[in-house]
Amino acid sequence: MVEVAVRYTGGLRCEAVHGPSKSTILTDAPVDNHGKGESFSPTDLLAAALPACMMTIMGIVADRHDLDLSGMHARTEKVMSPDAPRRIASLRTTIEVPLAADHPRRGSLENAAHTCPVHKSLHPDIDATVQFVWTG
Repeated sequence: MVEVAVRYTGGLRCEAVHGPSKSTILTDAPVDNHGKGESFSPTDLLAAALPACMMTIMGIVADRHDLDLSGMHARTEKVMSPDAPRRIASLRTTIEVPLAADHPRRGSLENAAHTCPVHKSLHPDIDATVQFVWTG
């Protein structure tokens, strides 16, 4: 279990403290939802959590097979639903993997990404398309 303590600081902003490490993250409401957009919004954090989780799980699989994924990077495009209630409609992610497209571990690495805890926790109505680009 990990505890995260969150405090509303006013002005549509919050401060979250990670219990074990005491590191903090600030959130701000986005400009299109009455905020200043000066930090990640809560839904932006989810958009960041998705590729971070996928690449972390891919890294675990890679470590198991002595593969180096240094330099792997991802981009996630978050789109909010235009209708009420306000929600995330899609999180479309592209992951660039520094291995050849015909790498023998390609399937296990892609499977690892699709089975990360964040991806598996998303509501099925969210379009969570993942594209892999093999650059090695």
